[in-house]
Parts: sequence; C-alpha cells; structure tokens
Amino acid sequence: MSLDRALSKLGLASRTVAREWIEAGRVRVNGQLRTNPGFPVNPDRARMDIDGVKQERSGFSAWILNKPRGVVTTRSDEKGRPTVLSILPPALAARHLAIVGRLDLATTGLLILTNDTRLAAWLTDPASGIPRTYITRIEGVFDERKLQSLRAGVLDEGEFLKPLELELLKNSRKESTLRVVLTEGKNREIRRLFASVECEVRDLKRISYGGLLLGDLALGAVRELTREEIEQAFPGAPRATTLEGTGE
Repeated sequence: MSLDRALSKLGLASRTVAREWIEAGRVRVNGQLRTNPGFPVNPDRARMDIDGVKQERSGFSAWILNKPRGVVTTRSDEKGRPTVLSILPPALAARHLAIVGRLDLATTGLLILTNDTRLAAWLTDPASGIPRTYITRIEGVFDERKLQSLRAGVLDEGEFLKPLELELLKNSRKESTLRVVLTEGKNREIRRLFASVECEVRDLKRISYGGLLLGDLALGAVRELTREEIEQAFPGAPRATTLEGTGE
C-alpha cells in the first residue's frame, strides 16, 4: 500500500497529516528517506521511522465515550462546533482513533474509539448486524396504532426503516419513553421513524452497542476498554492487529 496509507493504518495520523510528514522529510523506510506519499510499502515487513523513531507493533487501544448533546461526531467541524476530539483528554485526542458509531448532534450516549481499523470497519459494517439500543422520549401519549405501524416498518425518502425491536416503557399524557433497537443505523433513522407517525423525539440516548453497555459512565467521560471486554461484547469481531507508533 502507499506510504501515507500505511502510516495512517498504524494509527499515527490521518493520511493528510501523514502526507505532510512524508513531504517534509520526516519519514524513512528501511533507513531510506522517502518524500513520496505514494511510495509502495508492506507495513508488515518494512521498518518505518518518523523523526528517527521506529514505529513498532504494540498494544490494542479502545475506549468508550458518553457523547454529550451538541457535540459533533467528527474529527473537525467547519462551523466551529465542539467535536468528539475536542472533549477528549489531550493525550487521547492526540492519537489517531477511529470514531465508531456516529450519533447526530442532538443525540447522546455510547461511542467507541479505537486504533484498530479492522475492528472499526467490522463494527460499522451493516453486514455485521450489530444491534444498537436507544432510549427515546417523545411528547404525549404513544398509542398502540403508532407502535404497530413502526414495528411493521415505514418507507421514508426511498428507504425502508424498521426497528429490530420497539418496546414502550412508559406512556403518559406528558411524555412517553420507548426502547428502540436498530442494526443498520441509517442516517437519523429513529427521528425519521417517529416523524412518520407525527411524533417528535425530545431526547435520544444510545445505551448499548452490541454487548457493550454505557452503564453509569458520566456524560462527556471516557473509559478504556480491555481486549477481553471487546471480545465478550463482540464475539465475531476480528482479532486486534493494530500497529501503533512508539513516538506518540
């Protein structure tokens, strides 16, 4: 693969930053200075040095974040809004971590951060069929007709939207609370589902991703995950093979 992509796969930086490093003369491959980002390398065999520091195979890293409302699930935002990276501890934000399981601006709850690109790809692939559980609050009474309509699925903007599970937890004149389970996570899927029965989502929170639970993690807080936790939460996940630099 290209040198810039190989460095990105190491979990060190984005491809854009990796290209800047290479063109600035900071990268050597097998002892030779390389300034072409497209230079072909085998990351499993080539020795890659950045600023004279050898990049070696090291440990798996994964974290769980309880995303607050008003935070964008991206690495940067052209509108200047707070991003996931901007609320992380500085040492963690400096790593090149993949953000798994996007949530819209108004949704809170569980996100996964990892330096394992294979794991991140598997977790976000619809073919993996990983269930994501949400708790949502809507205004007013949610009647049986609406419940059955959403369980049957709705067509919206050319997409068929259907929850894997839908359970009414609380029903009152003031507000109703429901548990929703999805497997694909289409764009704003839950909000679109409820809009189809003329219900506006007041609050939406993801409480689990596969077998990984948010638990009592404080809003905006992060917690490191062990390899064992990942293996128990996602039995079919690929084994971690992440490469990470030692000079981070």
